[in-house]
Amino acid sequence: MYLLAIESSCDETAAAVVEDGRRVLSNIIASQIETHKLYGGVVPEIASRKHIEVINQVIDEALTESGKSLDDMEAICVTYGPGLVGALLVGVGAAKALAYAADKPLVGVHHIEGHISANYIAHEELEPPFICLVASGGHSNLVLVRDYGEYEVIGRTHDDAAGEAFDKVARAIGLGYPGGPKIDALAKEGDPTAIEFPRASIEGSVYDFSFSGVKSAVLNYLNAERMKQKVRADQEARTADEVHPESAMSYKYAGADDLAGINRADVAASFQAAVVDVLVSHTMLAAENLGIDKIALAGGVACNSALRSAMEEACAERKYRFFMPPPILCTDNAAMIGAAGYHEYLKGVRHGWDLNAVPDLKLG
Repeated sequence: MYLLAIESSCDETAAAVVEDGRRVLSNIIASQIETHKLYGGVVPEIASRKHIEVINQVIDEALTESGKSLDDMEAICVTYGPGLVGALLVGVGAAKALAYAADKPLVGVHHIEGHISANYIAHEELEPPFICLVASGGHSNLVLVRDYGEYEVIGRTHDDAAGEAFDKVARAIGLGYPGGPKIDALAKEGDPTAIEFPRASIEGSVYDFSFSGVKSAVLNYLNAERMKQKVRADQEARTADEVHPESAMSYKYAGADDLAGINRADVAASFQAAVVDVLVSHTMLAAENLGIDKIALAGGVACNSALRSAMEEACAERKYRFFMPPPILCTDNAAMIGAAGYHEYLKGVRHGWDLNAVPDLKLG
């Protein structure tokens, strides 16, 4: 069974052809990262326009690379939520047009279900039940996968998602967008124990997450270090004024308002360690309490090397089986939507021409 899948929930326009929910015949992704770098993050209106510009070409390329035609497709699958409403509408509109023109069934797919299903592509032996940590720029969910297409969200973020916190901290230490990969790279040069940032827990919700606190702690640390630099600069300026009055003004605040005296690698490594510790510890607690010995990773933050290593190590210690997709299947892509859509199709899920984008679509 061949399925054409379309994904446009944020800033990647993607199309893929997937066979039997596990084998990827093509997976074409048009990224907008370079465009949004100029603004330090994704601009929804620009993302929507870019999707419109390239979606037809991306779909054509996916079909061509797969060696299949639209007539060969059993159904058209598309992400219809959650995500940016304008971006979602582009993909949904394209999928409805194709399904109508080719007289094919239309299957709407939940974006998070797609991320979870990326593990089915990477690991043919994986079958439910298992626990999946889904961590991305917009989501931090701990999901109990009871069966194909049957999910229970047992943990969620109360504020910032993990990827959102990475982006904000990266901006604060001058790394720019996208923050996740840049913090991951810089953290390799730093000491993860140099600064003690908080590990938040939610009273009464042991599996839930909160990352606004650690983000604020990083910002407070940076501000405190800047103030220390200013005090030192003032003291040195007064000393210089006594010795060389004519040079004091040019020297007074040199370096006081930037990051010159701050070890950014230590900040990145310590922040990353705090986030990873929380993600891993909550996942392990859920697995222990629920008696599940299979753990999977998904979402853009699953590309983080520290998270992948820490989760793998924690699972090995407990003799849990651990699954994670390759990085190309962690970021937004259409192959994962095809994998999820396959199981939805087998369950009899069909959507009509009134299918609409649902930016806050819930899982389960």
